[in-house]
This record gives sequence, structure tokens and C-alpha cells, in this order.
Amino acid sequence: MFDTAADLVPHVGEEIGVSDWITVGQDKIDAFAELTGDKQWIHVDVERAKEKMPGGKTIAHGYLVMSLVPLMLIYRVTNFSRALNYGFDRLRFTGPTPSGARIRQRQTLKSCERVEGAYRVTNTCTIEVEGQERPAIVADQVIQYFD
Repeated sequence: MFDTAADLVPHVGEEIGVSDWITVGQDKIDAFAELTGDKQWIHVDVERAKEKMPGGKTIAHGYLVMSLVPLMLIYRVTNFSRALNYGFDRLRFTGPTPSGARIRQRQTLKSCERVEGAYRVTNTCTIEVEGQERPAIVADQVIQYFD
């Protein structure tokens, strides 16, 4: 917990921590497919995946896993007028997330810069999949905290 975004500055370059595990079940995958219209069989056809996918399971959409990054945020800033997701830099989908897998986020504070009326904070986020060597995602998440 940090009072202000300025309190993050001394921690630039440090690993902030690791989130709790969350499960990415077929229910989440199906709901995301319905919401986005991305109903490719590798995500939603459980029976076909049993035969044709490595590991015999459907896989989560990369953007679904990416959308869970804020849920797994390691720290909280408590004193600001508003915060905005500014975007992602260097987003890579480096490995699959099979249905039913547990994921967690490992987060390093990459930068914390003063910009007009705000602090722009960049976190390197690595989304790990339990039991897999390669992470699902490696990305730099950018958040802007306004005074």
C-alpha cells in the first residue's frame, strides 16, 4: 500500500511482489468469447480440443488473460484524484493458458515519472501459469495517477 504515486519512486527497479493464484476456467473463456465474438474453436470447442490441442484442453484468449492484469495488481496507491490505464508497452503473448489453469502475476516497478499533473507508472507484468516454464504474458503496464 502506498499513500501517493510519488511514494513509488524509491522502489523503481524492484520486484514489488507476486499476486495470489486465480483460475481461468472454461466459464470465463466462454464469456469472453461471447463478449468479443472471438469464438475460434481453440477457445470454445472442448470436445475438439480434447483431440486436437496439445494437452487436450481449450486455451484462454490472450486478451482475456491480459484483461486480468488489473485484478492481479500487487500494490495499491490510496491518495489520488483519479487513475487511468494508459496502456501497455511491449506486450507479448509468450505461452498458452489452458482452460482450468491457475495464473498469477509477478510485478516489477519499471518506472515512475512525473508528467503534467500526474505520475506515470510502468510495471513489468509477467503472468505465470502454474506448472508451465514459459509465462503466458510479459508486458509493461502503464498507469497514470493524477494529483
